[in-house]
Amino acid sequence: MAAAAEGVPAHREEPVRDDAAVETAEEAKEPAEADINELCRDMFSKMATYLTGELTATSEDYKLLENMNKLTSLKYLEMKDIAINISRNLKDLNQKYAGLQPYLDQINVIEEQVAALEQAAYKLDAYSKKLEAKYKKLEKR
Repeated sequence: MAAAAEGVPAHREEPVRDDAAVETAEEAKEPAEADINELCRDMFSKMATYLTGELTATSEDYKLLENMNKLTSLKYLEMKDIAINISRNLKDLNQKYAGLQPYLDQINVIEEQVAALEQAAYKLDAYSKKLEAKYKKLEKR
């Protein structure tokens, strides 16, 4: 107990164990040099396979993008051709309309003249009815 008083922990006696029940730890042994070399080769082989797969996948992705770009380019060329055809047809249509414009103007003039003639006919009809009424009135006298 004097040792405990001086700051040194007291040593307790441990119960005695049977050696058959106690497992002993074995010291970790490093694998033989040949095993390490084989494991390194295996690791590098698997790493190479992995990296090859990753690079192949990336390469396939770029090929897919290239094909998509080619198809998109072809679609835009088709759309460009369609737009050119539409533009050409619109110009032709505008030229035809310009050629028809004098005739359309004549039709508008004729329509205005017909409307004026119709108004004159209505006035003439009204005037003739007035004259007829006057004539009948004079005839009765």
